[in-house]
Amino acid sequence: GDGAAAGSYGYANSGYSVYEEENDRLTESLRTKVSAIKSLSIEIGTEVKNQNKMLSEIENDFDSTGGLLGATMGRLRTLSRGSQTKLLCYMMLFSLFVFFVIYWIIKLR
Repeated sequence: GDGAAAGSYGYANSGYSVYEEENDRLTESLRTKVSAIKSLSIEIGTEVKNQNKMLSEIENDFDSTGGLLGATMGRLRTLSRGSQTKLLCYMMLFSLFVFFVIYWIIKLR
């Protein structure tokens, strides 16, 4: 009876050792995966912070551009409220100016 008991005990120990080794291997694999996920989540967090900073800068740029565009539109409204004759006169003067500048550039060549 002792030989059979000792044999089955030895078999149980060796089976337990196999399961323990497999658990250790799986634990190490899990530890490696958790470490990779942790570093990936840190990188994602850093990227999100950088993207938020860039979005904030873009928002500030759009705000300043919106202010400039609003001022320009106000000037255009003021200009359009004036008489059509005045607007036509400005356009003619501008066209003459551009014509003389182009003529002067061509003549210098």
